[in-house]
Amino acid sequence: MPSKLIAAALAVAAVAAGTSAATAAPPGPTTTNAISSSFADTFADPSIIQGRDGYWYAYATSDPLVANGPFGLMHMARTKDFSSWEYLGTVFNDQTKPAWAAPGSFFWAPDIRYFDGKYVMYFTVTDTAANPGGDPAIGVATAPTPAGPWTATDGPVVTPKPDGNGGYFGTIDPALLTAADGKRYLFYGGFYGGISVTEVTADGLHAVGEPTQVTIGDRYEGAYAVYRDGWYYLMGSSMNCCAGPTTGYSVFAGRSRSPRGPFLDADGASLNESRVGGTTVITQNGNKWIGPGHHAFMTDAAGQDHIVYHAIDRGTPWLTDPFGINRRPMLIDRIDWINGWPRTRAGLGPSEGPVPAPTTGSGLGISSTDPAGGLLGASRQPGDTLGGPTASISGAARTRQPAPGGSLRVEADVRLSDSFTTVLGNQVIATVSRNKLTIVAGGRTASATLPADFDRTQWNKLIVQVSGSTVTARINDAGLGDVYAEAQLAVPGLSVTSAPVRWLGSAEVDNLTVRPVAAPVRRLADVPTTGKLLAGDNFDGDLGPAWSWVRQDDKAVVADGKLSWPLQNADLVGGGNTAGLLFLTTPSTDSWIAETKLHLDLGEGDIRNYQQAGMIAYLNDSDFARLGNVAIWRTRQTEFGRELVVRPSDGATNYGAAAIGRSAPTLWMRLAYNKNAAGEHVYRAATSVDGKNWTWGASWVLPAKAQLGLYAHGEFTGAAVPPVATFEYLRFYESN
Repeated sequence: MPSKLIAAALAVAAVAAGTSAATAAPPGPTTTNAISSSFADTFADPSIIQGRDGYWYAYATSDPLVANGPFGLMHMARTKDFSSWEYLGTVFNDQTKPAWAAPGSFFWAPDIRYFDGKYVMYFTVTDTAANPGGDPAIGVATAPTPAGPWTATDGPVVTPKPDGNGGYFGTIDPALLTAADGKRYLFYGGFYGGISVTEVTADGLHAVGEPTQVTIGDRYEGAYAVYRDGWYYLMGSSMNCCAGPTTGYSVFAGRSRSPRGPFLDADGASLNESRVGGTTVITQNGNKWIGPGHHAFMTDAAGQDHIVYHAIDRGTPWLTDPFGINRRPMLIDRIDWINGWPRTRAGLGPSEGPVPAPTTGSGLGISSTDPAGGLLGASRQPGDTLGGPTASISGAARTRQPAPGGSLRVEADVRLSDSFTTVLGNQVIATVSRNKLTIVAGGRTASATLPADFDRTQWNKLIVQVSGSTVTARINDAGLGDVYAEAQLAVPGLSVTSAPVRWLGSAEVDNLTVRPVAAPVRRLADVPTTGKLLAGDNFDGDLGPAWSWVRQDDKAVVADGKLSWPLQNADLVGGGNTAGLLFLTTPSTDSWIAETKLHLDLGEGDIRNYQQAGMIAYLNDSDFARLGNVAIWRTRQTEFGRELVVRPSDGATNYGAAAIGRSAPTLWMRLAYNKNAAGEHVYRAATSVDGKNWTWGASWVLPAKAQLGLYAHGEFTGAAVPPVATFEYLRFYESN
């Protein structure tokens, strides 16, 4: 920042010294999941953006909104407070949908962005006219407003990718990110082929260069990427999105210093290796919501991040009959950044009752969509039909009311004419100059360089925030986790005083909000811990009377202080109920933790479907929850699966699973049992690669207290020699 501008800013700020703080705004409204229930029964794969008219716009995949309704061509809705919603119709109609899509194609997973003065939507086209029958591609459309009208381009932004065997890889689920190098990157892909990232042109309409695969196939889809504190976070959904009441969809994350990866989880495991990594962002917790996933992020006016996602009410899982369309409404919950990782409600997962809604609008008497009225020194401009009236600042302006002291966030859409400075609390100065973003506070300075082709004449988002002793200034497209430049400064002992927010320089301002920063949550929610030993077996002798079998396998042998069990060529899913199961009598208490240590070497990288071993909570062959170390195509995963009867008329069953932690040849496993508030029987799973640090994951609810035991089975062909699962013990502990 030029020295003269710093001096001017400090002089202006000093005038307001000693101003009393305004009364903080009362808490905002609450919201209750599912937030789309007022206008739809299902609103899957949601994405979200704030338009300059102050509304938040949400978009969804093209399932019918209600049972027996027509398939839409992707859906749109909007809200200002996340309590009431207005359905806006479909993105396309039969006349405006992409001409290059096959007649029977579906349109999935919209991703919404704003840059270069237009709204840009990416989406999946499940079938193109070039190869009718299933060759998915990524389409793109643009619009002057977030409600449309949408104009699709005349071809895909990412074309179908042949798999070499007459089919096509899963070119699905797009998500854009504008990175600090000024380039735009599009993430896409799914379980068949993995997630890849490609650079796209500045207008976002064409892929350029070669893509980079950033996750292994068979594990992730539904990509979403954000930039935070120098890291690019890639998040993806895992397991099955749409298994009705056994859906175990969950979201996991990795991070990298580059938008092209490699993306590693909190334990240093890559998302692109056979023993695949991923740090849990959200998973089901034993309440009514299961299968939370395919998400987007948003940041509210108080700087609080939220995850917008779909999930399934296990009590009403189908939009139509069993095995039909899954009922996947839209939900929203708070994201807490803990030790550098995004966690939904500090690890608690989906909320079921009322929770605080995202903070919207501004304090200090400012109408965010007509900001000039709340400012002194700014002139009111007519703006446009999208954003409405704007405020023009030329020289100096300030808020009519003083902002409270302490943590504060100022956010606005801006069109910059010249150097533009924001002053908070007379102590924090953030300036956008010709090529830099600079912050000054406490005698310290930090800056970041804007991309060479940054277009200051377009609407961009400017955020200046003081949170505790950290000052951050950021310029990005639309506040969706992208970044053109971010400067951050730690100022020990910083204490921002109450004063009007002030601006110097020249800019047009829209959608202005001034709010105290939401109090951050720094600690993960408590997880189950083991208390005293209740019962167990260390396999130091023959199996005693506390053990029982279903379909005894004589190849399972106790010797040398362990149970050695060659994997059976058997199964337990669907009608293939041939696998042996070994049970130990459970404690009579209403809560406990079962633990085992398993050694099972499944190798890496080859296909061994579905060799596995682990623990099982079992009612019968059609009603169980199974935690296993399992080979799934080329990946090795820890899977907590659930089977139950979904059609009593003929006994038809459904199976789905959630992923938990990371696979390893030696793995510790836990199942924690308790009853929830409704008296239901909840089993929550955890895994560990060292027996000390545990990753707690998904919960399944069973209709009664189950038997608890061990299993070891898989699939083999020819003369393959089955690997041996070795269990060192099975123990029950008190649950703390």
